[in-house]
Amino acid sequence: MSGWIVCDTRVVSSVNIAETHHDKRVGMKAYTDASIPLAIEGCRWVHTFGMKFPIDIAFLDAGNRIMAIHSMKPNRLGRPVRGAMRVIETQPGAFRRWNLEVGTVIEIRRANVSAQTGDGE
Repeated sequence: MSGWIVCDTRVVSSVNIAETHHDKRVGMKAYTDASIPLAIEGCRWVHTFGMKFPIDIAFLDAGNRIMAIHSMKPNRLGRPVRGAMRVIETQPGAFRRWNLEVGTVIEIRRANVSAQTGDGE
């Protein structure tokens, strides 16, 4: 599933959303780089085993407030962040470029994809 990361009324990035247990377990290893962020629900720690690139991770609480931002190199084990409910993984420096920092509230909006009927309407 895809969507957007929104801060106030500003779309800061598109985002892939890990929905299945498999997608959550594989995480960013499924991608060749971290140019499109990945949101993982129900997550309070990450690892980068098997990854070939570094990432930045934002840990969000139940109100989507950024609790912490960590940078991780490949093949590392992160520590759990108490109170985190979801994470966003992305390329190094992205949160800084988007002007997102600890304390900022963001929203992860899912894309509404509706099927075209093909009947000319």
